Amino acid sequence: MAKINAIIRNLSSVETLGCTTVICSDKTGTLTLNDMTVIEFNYFDKANNIVNHEVSSGKEDSISNMNKEVFERVDLIRQCALISALCNDARVKFNPDEKGKLINVGTPTEVAIRNFARKLGLYDPSGKKNESCYEWYAEQLEKENPQAVKFPFTRDRKAMSVMVDSSKGGRILLLKGAAEVILEKYCSKIMLSDNSITTITSEVRGSLMKSIGTSTSKGLRCIAMAVRDRVPGYTTMRKEELERRAADVENYREVEKDCTFLGYVGIQDPPRKEVKSAIAKCKEAGISVIMITGDNKDTASAIAKKLNLLERGDDPVKLSLEGREFDALDTKEAKIQKLKEHVKVFSRVEPRHKIELVTYLQEDLNQVVAMTGDGVNDAPALKKADIGIAMGIAGSDVAKEASKMVLADDNFNTIVNAIEEGRAIYANIKSFIRYLISSNIGEVVAVFLGSILGIPEVLTSVQLLWMNLVTDGLPALALGFNPPEIGIMKLKPRSKDEPIIGGWSLLRYMTVGTYVGVASVLIYIHWYIGMETEDEHKLVTFDMLTHWTKCDHWEPKMRKMATIDKECDLFEKDGPRATTMSLSLLVVLEMIGAINALSEYQSLFVTPPWKNLYLCGAIFLSVSLHLIILNVPILRTIFGVALLTKIEWMWIFIYAAPAIVLEEIIKFISRTQLEKNIVHPERHEKEE
Repeated sequence: MAKINAIIRNLSSVETLGCTTVICSDKTGTLTLNDMTVIEFNYFDKANNIVNHEVSSGKEDSISNMNKEVFERVDLIRQCALISALCNDARVKFNPDEKGKLINVGTPTEVAIRNFARKLGLYDPSGKKNESCYEWYAEQLEKENPQAVKFPFTRDRKAMSVMVDSSKGGRILLLKGAAEVILEKYCSKIMLSDNSITTITSEVRGSLMKSIGTSTSKGLRCIAMAVRDRVPGYTTMRKEELERRAADVENYREVEKDCTFLGYVGIQDPPRKEVKSAIAKCKEAGISVIMITGDNKDTASAIAKKLNLLERGDDPVKLSLEGREFDALDTKEAKIQKLKEHVKVFSRVEPRHKIELVTYLQEDLNQVVAMTGDGVNDAPALKKADIGIAMGIAGSDVAKEASKMVLADDNFNTIVNAIEEGRAIYANIKSFIRYLISSNIGEVVAVFLGSILGIPEVLTSVQLLWMNLVTDGLPALALGFNPPEIGIMKLKPRSKDEPIIGGWSLLRYMTVGTYVGVASVLIYIHWYIGMETEDEHKLVTFDMLTHWTKCDHWEPKMRKMATIDKECDLFEKDGPRATTMSLSLLVVLEMIGAINALSEYQSLFVTPPWKNLYLCGAIFLSVSLHLIILNVPILRTIFGVALLTKIEWMWIFIYAAPAIVLEEIIKFISRTQLEKNIVHPERHEKEE
């Protein structure tokens, strides 16, 4: 898991990953790159038309239709530069260790706006550019307009503001936040490009909202900027009193009302290239994906479309939901019914919405939920989810502590890979169990059947111990390195209550194990009563073999009977040869079983042994150890075995061959049963 950047904090979570039916993923940084850049700047001209400036997103610091004359003439541009630099908690500086690299401190949105201030500064005639300082313009503005107090960002307001002592005199309020919220709640006036200020009429508001909608439909995060020249009672207030007022959120509304709208910027956060295919893989695997974001509904829907989370024909009105729309559903049943419609995008979400979402999905819709989060406020939802997933790069320590898995690269694709790995690990555990149970059933059947028939001991206790500790153990361990089952991500998630050994599995184990045991006894009997070997050993009848304890009273009825002093010498002299036949057949059958355990469903010809080189090595080592005890005299004595002839080895492989055919028949039947567990995306959407 760590190799694929998924750090598991709770071992049992690996099993739960394979059961995941819903992934609730944050948009920013997980589905997108979290590499935010301002790419457009918009405001109104005197004819109430939108003026659009395209901002370069590459290394070039250019803004279309911008020059020093425009910057100096249009006052709102200078005001926006001031807000971008001063109403901002981010800092950007050169990395002293890597030339040309930058160190960003703060949220990506704030960093993007801080960089926008720097680009605007290139057009300020009064700008004093300093090549040794990346933020030369922001620092210049901070010195000229010292901050008096800050009113920090809160989720409820979707905004932040600062009061500064302006270089032009007086104390002014600089405000920025979610564009539609700033326009709706905080602004009553608008500044135009000719520096005139006019009341925001319904017509102007409609034009602005249409422009914002155009930007958000392109997947841009829109941040508006506004200013308030004089805040009654605050213009001459002492700094200590200002800080006391700023400590109480209740005072913010009084300060931030009646602002003048200046313009807004559109911030781009490109989707991760690999996420589109990861979401497609989720659909194939029967896993629903829900995007969760604090962004505008249109922005979120646009990104969802780019990722094919919202597909052609999907209705964003039905499948995209804002937090306040969710709150407006006044009953629990209404909210559950909305979730049954399989909402794919949740926007303007607050941490409490995440907890509600997880609770309804788990308790009322019986889903296994993976939830991502990075903030302190996300911790309860991460704790509540079946798989809480924290961000390794952007995540807080509290979020990591509450999670069961941490993404080292903050990438949604890693979640999907971890789910695939979780399914593969569970399948490997089943392969391990299937192999060991089948092998042990075979050994039990061999001993038990031999006792019932009354024949001599088929396997000695030392031989059984050798097989369980060495011959069985090495391949069993190697099965843990099996590659993922072909098509494992095209199967429906298994139920978390599904037993690891079901009825069909048990029947498989019993069938294969019984053949292994019966074949081991049959070859033992065959050696005594009908196997003609190169040394022409003495043959007996089945009746004599089952009454071997009465060998002193046998009549001389053996075919090809040679003169022997005592009939009982036959079992003392040739007994190890017959036992070695059974032991060797068991070893060969168990190696075949190990190879067949590579896949629960696929034919040996589809998933050959070299798909798992560790297994090949384990089989080679196990067979080598078996051959060593057959060829080293002192070990032959210890284990009670003997050297075998070519004919005897031929018979061993003849008895082993049907096991391959039997496994292929069982796998064929398993594949026909598997069809009902394969996800058909179109059918899956209808079921959803």
